[in-house]
Amino acid sequence: MRSTEEIVESLRNALAGVGVVLPSLGVDPVTGASDEPFALVDLGRCNVRTAEHLTDVLRSLPVRETLRARVRQVNREPKSR
Repeated sequence: MRSTEEIVESLRNALAGVGVVLPSLGVDPVTGASDEPFALVDLGRCNVRTAEHLTDVLRSLPVRETLRARVRQVNREPKSR
């Protein structure tokens, strides 16, 4: 199982890959410091241009079934570490 920090870094890289930067993206400090097994991911704040760009990127994604099929395919691929 990957750590919350690894997940956040993976999300940061995926967003950067489509030109979206969320400057405040990080691990929620309260749940990250607690005994919770899974800390929350704080997506943070961004300016209007970034929010608009993120909206455009999300709208350009394939329809649900195509996206689900792609997610299944990626999940079956061997992980490189």
